Amino acid sequence: MANPEYLAILNQGVEPWNKWRREGEPGAQPGQRVDLNEANLTKAKLAGANLRRVSLARAAIYSADLRSADLFRANLGGANLNRADLSHATLTEAQMPGVNLQSALLCQTNLSNADLSEAYLNGADLSGSDLTGTDLTRASLYEAKLCATKLNSAKLNWSNMTGADLRNASLPGANLTGVSFIEADLPHADLSGANLRYARLADSNLEAAKLTGCRVYGASAWNLNLSNADQWGLIVTRPDEPTITTDSLDVAQFIHLLLNNRKVREVLDTITSKVVLILGRFTPERKAILDAIGEELRSRNYLPVLFDFEKPSSRDITEAVSTLAHMARFIIADITDARSVPQELERIVPDLPSVPVQPLLLDSQHEYGMFEHFQRYPWVLEPVLYHSVSTLLGSLVSAVIAPAEAKSREQTGRTPM
Repeated sequence: MANPEYLAILNQGVEPWNKWRREGEPGAQPGQRVDLNEANLTKAKLAGANLRRVSLARAAIYSADLRSADLFRANLGGANLNRADLSHATLTEAQMPGVNLQSALLCQTNLSNADLSEAYLNGADLSGSDLTGTDLTRASLYEAKLCATKLNSAKLNWSNMTGADLRNASLPGANLTGVSFIEADLPHADLSGANLRYARLADSNLEAAKLTGCRVYGASAWNLNLSNADQWGLIVTRPDEPTITTDSLDVAQFIHLLLNNRKVREVLDTITSKVVLILGRFTPERKAILDAIGEELRSRNYLPVLFDFEKPSSRDITEAVSTLAHMARFIIADITDARSVPQELERIVPDLPSVPVQPLLLDSQHEYGMFEHFQRYPWVLEPVLYHSVSTLLGSLVSAVIAPAEAKSREQTGRTPM
């Protein structure tokens, strides 16, 4: 409990209190910490107060005015500072584990080397503050504002920074192990040399962020904005493993899986040797033919992938079909009654000589006008004309699969698994 004599002096106002502190705290024992534990200082006017080394553990200080207050090495463990104004205050080396600073104002505040472990800082404004070396282990900073905040070498392991605003924040060498950066805003933030082990980054904005030399083993990265980000030298291995680096956060986790998971390597080998991309129209009549081709390929140990071009064409669809094409052993393209297929072939054919294209065409139709443009590429085979599904399937091996496989071996030197 707070010492009633000390509390009475503080209640007289900041000037009497600071005078008492300057005079050596008459009545206090030499070296004794001023005890204001569990004091009720709700909405107290304490701007500029000298609270150095004062113990305010579990005190009720919510909505208090502590602007420019000196709280060097103060004990605020478990205190309630909800909505308090601590702008420009000094909290260097303060002990604040479990403190409640929800929606508090901490702009331009010095919190360097303070202990804020398990602190509650949801919605707090720490813009421009100094948290160098501060311990924020398991702290909650949901939607907190940390614009241009210094967090150099800070300990943020397992903290919650979901939705936090970290624009232009400085985090070199910070321990960000297990941090949740879901939907966080980090444009132009400096995370160079930070430890992002097991961190969760999803839907986060890292535009022009600096990520050089970060440790990213076990980090998850989903739907990130990494435009103009500096991603050089990301370390994808554990500290006890030989160092392997990459320059893309998006693929870091995949590279580690590829290196350490035999099953993943087998899956990739299977994909690139067995996938056959089937392009065509998904009208009822045309889809029946594509499905029949897929079933026949499946029976011959291929992995058919059908793409539906009845859906509206878009940049996303064009990119998706290009990605699938890069994974394929060869492509079967039914150009009968062609609509979107020419557009997709235009995207695929010129830059992908390793993947043969075998066109199919119903014998009652003619090739579309621009198809001859593709026939100058050696990896585009002559169209196979067919009269019906049954005749096509009957000659699928000799007329479609065998020529496509031969061309694939010619282009890549690989044999199917």
